[in-house]
Amino acid sequence: MALKDNILKFSKRQIDDAGNVLIDSNSSIQEKEHALEILGNFRSCHAYPINTFQSTLRQKLNRTGVDYLVSQRLKRTPSMLLKLERFPNMRLSQMQDIGGLRAILPSMTEVNQIVDLYKNMQFQHYVKNEKDYILNPKDSGYRCYHIVYKYKNLLNKNYDGLMIELQIRTRLQHAWATAVETMGTFIDHSLKSSQGPQDYLDFFALVGNAFAYIENTSTLSRFDNFSKNEIFNKVKVEANRLQIVTQLEGFSQVISNIETDKKQGSLHLVVLDISNKEVRIRTFPKISIEQASAEYLKEEALIADGNKRQVVLVSSNSLDSLRKAYPSYFLDTQEFIETLKEILES
Repeated sequence: MALKDNILKFSKRQIDDAGNVLIDSNSSIQEKEHALEILGNFRSCHAYPINTFQSTLRQKLNRTGVDYLVSQRLKRTPSMLLKLERFPNMRLSQMQDIGGLRAILPSMTEVNQIVDLYKNMQFQHYVKNEKDYILNPKDSGYRCYHIVYKYKNLLNKNYDGLMIELQIRTRLQHAWATAVETMGTFIDHSLKSSQGPQDYLDFFALVGNAFAYIENTSTLSRFDNFSKNEIFNKVKVEANRLQIVTQLEGFSQVISNIETDKKQGSLHLVVLDISNKEVRIRTFPKISIEQASAEYLKEEALIADGNKRQVVLVSSNSLDSLRKAYPSYFLDTQEFIETLKEILES
């Protein structure tokens, strides 16, 4: 089945009902199985518009001549359900980041250049939402520029109305987010959703603020009473108290085996299995999105409390690009550690 033939089989009402069933503890096994089928179809349909956006983004980046990394992913089921639970008024059919596209750039100079390019561009797709988390960082310390587009295609209306989130960030902002996800994996809390031990949440907010100083961008208002030197000193104290560097360097040693099927294709199903100390990667051609999506659901069904297993379906031109775009799935926080050490040694 071709990528463009993978069309939506269910109504918005059915999609929203499926989301409700999946977060309702009283739902039967049969109800949840049918709901997962609906969610899987809805999620996989985002692959076509993501691919369209990805092609356009690469063309624009190539014309600028900047060094960049582009990646795309379909949102994980556990992340979608957690979001529905956190925001009771949210409907699954209106979730804006099921299809995610990310551009990682060297510095704020390139980020501003690409953001300006998109903001001033004539586009057939409708801008649904725009959030500048660099000018206004999240309380967690998260920084990135988000633009959500409502897809519209005059030649193929099958995907009209689906939403795609474009994230534009620097390498340092990406390194911070990777460290947060990696630490969250090991302490079994969604730190990136501001859930977990307060000590860790406060530490990463503090480091996010320090990184903002390094990139000369907006800092968090919660730290307005502290100078740059005081922030850096607080980072030193907390990093040593929590043994952050030791923990993150230890995590990178956990994975003893990276297994790939050596098949050709740009769709990669990545399974991080900490219990077995391995990363497994299955590759599918772009036209096999429906098969890849079905396998994605099967792998997600094996996730259980306490097994620290994570799964994601992403698109990347090579395994090397995949590792750079999604280092948290390889427990690779080297860039974060190097910048943190510079602060600690300053």
